[in-house]
Amino acid sequence: MIGDSVTWPAHALKNALAAAAVVLTLGLGPDAAAQQFPAFRQALAESVASDPKVSAFYRDSDYAPLWTEAEHAPRREALLNALMRAPEHGLPKARYDVPGLIAAFEAVETEQDRAHLEAKVTKVFLQFARDLSSGVLDPRSVDRSIVRVLPRPDPEELLQEFSQSSAVGFLRNLGPSAPEYARLFRARHELERVIQSGGWGPRVPETRFTPGTSGEAVVALRNRLIAMGYLERSATASYDAALQSAVLDFQVRHGIDADGVVGPATLRALNTSPEERLKSVIVAMERERWLNIPRGERHIWVNLTDFTSQIIDNDQVTFETVSVVGAQAADRQTPEFSDRMTYLEINPDWTLPRSIIARSYWGALASGGARHLQIVDGSGRVVPRNAIDFSRYTPANFPFNVRQPPGPSNALGEVKFMFPNPYAIYLHDSPERHLFNTTVRTHSSGCVRLNDPRDFAYELLSRQTDDPQGLYHSVLNTGQQTRVYLDEPVQVHLVYRTAFTDVRGALNFRDDIYGRDAKIYDALSRAGAVADGLRI
Repeated sequence: MIGDSVTWPAHALKNALAAAAVVLTLGLGPDAAAQQFPAFRQALAESVASDPKVSAFYRDSDYAPLWTEAEHAPRREALLNALMRAPEHGLPKARYDVPGLIAAFEAVETEQDRAHLEAKVTKVFLQFARDLSSGVLDPRSVDRSIVRVLPRPDPEELLQEFSQSSAVGFLRNLGPSAPEYARLFRARHELERVIQSGGWGPRVPETRFTPGTSGEAVVALRNRLIAMGYLERSATASYDAALQSAVLDFQVRHGIDADGVVGPATLRALNTSPEERLKSVIVAMERERWLNIPRGERHIWVNLTDFTSQIIDNDQVTFETVSVVGAQAADRQTPEFSDRMTYLEINPDWTLPRSIIARSYWGALASGGARHLQIVDGSGRVVPRNAIDFSRYTPANFPFNVRQPPGPSNALGEVKFMFPNPYAIYLHDSPERHLFNTTVRTHSSGCVRLNDPRDFAYELLSRQTDDPQGLYHSVLNTGQQTRVYLDEPVQVHLVYRTAFTDVRGALNFRDDIYGRDAKIYDALSRAGAVADGLRI
């Protein structure tokens, strides 16, 4: 959890402590406690029986309470403070029903009531811990292309660790440990402050700004950039060098071609409201919770919306290349997931997925075209075209594979980077060099194409040889399809971030190219996620 603990509203804390006192009066002495404890234990066992993990935790502790004795007051207060702050993380406060918890404390009259309360608080704690540590939503239910496996905590292990820890420290550390989460948390609060103070001022007029432009429209542009923090205060009404520098900085941080000219794309980004930007940050925080796993001392970070692939060592970018990602059609989008890269394949062939055969090649194959492709059987032997009666088959039941052999025109280029996965997604070279010069690089059938695949390979191989270029080219020059295994597999994270920060905390934004963030924000809204009590 980010930030220091805050105090409960005085009346709520008073009520909760009074309720706890009521609970404690149930045990008036050792004899009474001895008589009443079996009733508590039986009722608690029944209350948690439907959850095997929770039941196992309480059974192993002989049904000792975690929340409902006098000594548990600091634990209760720490949890309730954390629940009160849930909206700061974009979590649905209503889901945890703090008023209901307080009312349940106040309503305790019997040991059975206390047992039910014990189970209720544990359930709320586990829900909150699950949401904060690994996300409110199941991403697959929001978009089928988000196939990430969530790091859901084990309830029994969570309760064991919590019972042996400082409650405040444990709850503070439930959220993602990645520095990005802390930076997004701060960015969220800054955007909320901007919204509460009236936003970034008037919109910039729809016109084109170039160095030398002057007038009232330039004043509006200047004032907007000042409010957004890109420019120091000034009184100029002309598009001078300082204003151009601010525009360049703005363009870089919004993924716009940095030419210092305010055209349609820059204007659209300038006039996007802080409310809309806050939505992107809220979604980015949820995505960080989904990725609350060790990322690897060395890992590969592919941000689909930024069209870049990076090699990161100890949180520092050591290599970056421009990338092409899946097209915007639903069946061609690049999915989001994490896996391990284990080898490079130099001089690769390309075995076409059935979906691509059906979409792009079946007609040509059946009519004798697409001669650059081979038909191969299950043993890898080439089957003559004239030996196949294509009229008997469809792409779905075709009993052969379709393959493009290695070569300069191969769709995968000269190298592919493999992290075997059920989605047949990988990083690779491409002979279609012109696609890297486009602004919105959504052109592939799902895989990620790299603009600088050789340099990417050199950097990956640099950990296992003093001459990575020599090793690479000695294999490439054979012309033979060859696997080069990585001595140390590398984690690969295919992510989708429309809001992200740099190491200085500067906030960057990108377009929602697949419309996924809009779906996630709508789902968070339906789940009750709010910002300072205001649904945006």
